[in-house]
Amino acid sequence: MKKQIYRFKKNLGLGAMSALTLSTLLMALPSSSHAQEPVVGGENPDLLFSSSDPKLHANKQVVYHIVKDLLEAGHWELADKYLSKRYLQHNPNAASGLAGVVKYFIDVRKVQATPIPEKMTKPVVAVIAEGDLVTVMYPLPVRDKTTGQLLYTTTWFDTWRIVDGKADEHWDSALKN
Repeated sequence: MKKQIYRFKKNLGLGAMSALTLSTLLMALPSSSHAQEPVVGGENPDLLFSSSDPKLHANKQVVYHIVKDLLEAGHWELADKYLSKRYLQHNPNAASGLAGVVKYFIDVRKVQATPIPEKMTKPVVAVIAEGDLVTVMYPLPVRDKTTGQLLYTTTWFDTWRIVDGKADEHWDSALKN
């Protein structure tokens, strides 16, 4: 029995050593050794904000103007057309309420208004609408903080709950700044 335990410990030691050697080798390989398909937006994002269902189409159009007019062009003076006064915010960096989100973009992010584009220029991967929810998925390039070099792309999302023709609640994948 003692011999079996000794062999087990010896084999375990070799296994742990092999695992350590393997993990060291894997860490030494360049990070590009694993494949990843880049996340890219569609050619015409405007087309993604439509639906044959009239209710889903209306909800997608509210979100279309939030993305194009507010987020892309910075015209937060138009926010009350698309956001409810109550606007529940699940982004940890902005306060709830219409005034809270407008303050975040104007005073904290210092967004300056630019002409509202005729068509959206922000790349969009997909727009998904179900019931009162609309989710927009965007490519998110991740860059090295020191060199600015593109490391990879991933996906950002925003989801809005539409109530009475306005966004009343919002979720995204933001982390606290």
